[in-house]
Amino acid sequence: MSDKDILDFTEKLQHGLELAERRMLEEKALHGQDIVVCSADGAIKRVPARKAIESLP
Repeated sequence: MSDKDILDFTEKLQHGLELAERRMLEEKALHGQDIVVCSADGAIKRVPARKAIESLP
């Protein structure tokens, strides 16, 4: 594989992962569910999926 092929593949993979994450969050928000996140300092907490969606680009 050339460098361009690898770059194209990684971009497609990244886009697919972002899409899957958004769909998962939307499904959880639809049902009023929380997600578990880890903050930068290592604290683990539950956050409503709706709030997590707001932080997405």
